[in-house]
Amino acid sequence: MSHIHSRSAGGLAIVAAAVLALMASQAQAQTIKSYFEFKKPKMITIEGDLSLDTNGKSAPVFNLASPYVRGFEGISQYDGASFGRNFIPPDTIGAVGATQYMETTNGSYAVFDKLTGNRTSLVSDVGFWATAGQTGTNGDSRVMYNAAANRWVVVAFGANAKDLQIAVSDTSNALGGWKSTKFEGYAGFGFGATADYPTLAMDTNAVYIGTNNFAPASSGGTNSFRGTTMNVIPLNSLFNGVAPTTTNMAQIVTPYTGAAGDLDRSFAPQGVNTTSASSTGTVIGASLFNYDSLGYRVNGLTSASATGASTSAVSYLGQASFVSPGAARQPSVAIPANRRIVDALDERVSSSVYEANGRIYMVNTVDPTGDGLDEARVRYTVLDATTLAVLSEGDIGQAGYDYYQGSIAVNSFGEVVIGYNRSGLDAATGKISFMGQSFATGVSGNLIARSGELLLKESLTDDYHNGSLFGQVNAGRQRWGDYSQVSVDPTDPHQFYLIGEFAREYNNAAGGHPGGSGASRWGTWIAVIDASVVAVPEPSTYGMMFFGLGFLGLMARRRRLAADASQA
Repeated sequence: MSHIHSRSAGGLAIVAAAVLALMASQAQAQTIKSYFEFKKPKMITIEGDLSLDTNGKSAPVFNLASPYVRGFEGISQYDGASFGRNFIPPDTIGAVGATQYMETTNGSYAVFDKLTGNRTSLVSDVGFWATAGQTGTNGDSRVMYNAAANRWVVVAFGANAKDLQIAVSDTSNALGGWKSTKFEGYAGFGFGATADYPTLAMDTNAVYIGTNNFAPASSGGTNSFRGTTMNVIPLNSLFNGVAPTTTNMAQIVTPYTGAAGDLDRSFAPQGVNTTSASSTGTVIGASLFNYDSLGYRVNGLTSASATGASTSAVSYLGQASFVSPGAARQPSVAIPANRRIVDALDERVSSSVYEANGRIYMVNTVDPTGDGLDEARVRYTVLDATTLAVLSEGDIGQAGYDYYQGSIAVNSFGEVVIGYNRSGLDAATGKISFMGQSFATGVSGNLIARSGELLLKESLTDDYHNGSLFGQVNAGRQRWGDYSQVSVDPTDPHQFYLIGEFAREYNNAAGGHPGGSGASRWGTWIAVIDASVVAVPEPSTYGMMFFGLGFLGLMARRRRLAADASQA
């Protein structure tokens, strides 16, 4: 079973010292973290990698008396390759609607019956955008369902990665008509500029799309980071009953030059999803310079216009000490060189952030410095939605395993579900697996376990690697994910739909694909967890400890004061 380790009073002196050191260093730190890299182009293909069939789809799972209600396979790399769109990684993302589940990946999009798991549509990503009125796409898609408007929203790169395109469904039926619009996400440097890693969120006023902006290298080197943009688009412009537009949009640009005066408005800024009525939106993200996350406000919003928007000073959260995780482990019994190669990404927020009942819930991937282990953990953080003070925080994981690519959602009852990948060196239990857990929210914002760690889908191989064929040492970056997602069923809020990645069988004769090239294949899995079903494991196998909230609030206040002073 996994363990959630939250802050303990015994570490107060260490944490306090770390906070003071971080506050002192903030003014001088102007070099972006080296691993906050350029993501595009990253849809890697292997020359000559043939897919001759799409066999091997896993049977669905149906449980009657378990928090894990059902599960079914989503899009696989075999599906994308059938359209000539054979890319890695998938950028795993999906959302649940009134009657359907919609998934987008690099290469193909699909729609499923949410109750049976039957796939009712599979199209290439290029084909989807053509139907919606655009020409081409470069991936990095995200999808959400707006229950108030009964509409689907999909965001992706345009044919040029400096452009972003938005598609909105005509009705709640994802198989019906779609209309779209396109805008320049990063206007600098013309061709070759990239509005990278677009995020997606919605509240009662606007859709929020954050980007990392990269300029092309002048002499063939690495593309250089030039800052971020938070695009705030009024809901009325998108859900207008005719065709989506970006009328009255605000583009909040935060440039990065490496100079002492650069502001830190995070890497991969992610808007907070909420149904609470307000003229203010919230953005959360990982600090550019420090091992911490931060938040800020977008003020002066209405559902008709964002042109009068202004931003607040940044509030650093004061998260417990961590560093960016290294590569994740897997058994790879036959090839020891492939045992620690899976890219667990970094501490950026790679999934959605949600607000409910005055609290904000987020997860990111970290390597905590206090546990003495060089292993990745999924960290959850619960914030006061008004002050951004940390109410509770914990790391999901256990020794011998890496936990990464986390995602979270919360409903109006304070029920929480977290999904993630887990892997380790153990031959019996270490294959890359898609996992989930459910929780209730305590009166202080603490998370209380309702289920143990649920195995949703185990990979079909103990050695996932790309860039080389079966039985070979890995070649190149072994990117995993890059996303996962949890969404709440709009017709039954106790039902949470999770989507994550797992490794399919290799594309060779032994894997059931005669004539295949022998390359690896990813798959995606969609699972449903009922958060109202209580199935808590024994205390001996599942620990939960809590940190004193008074000191936690003090740290958050001190960090915000330091940020306000440095950015005034």
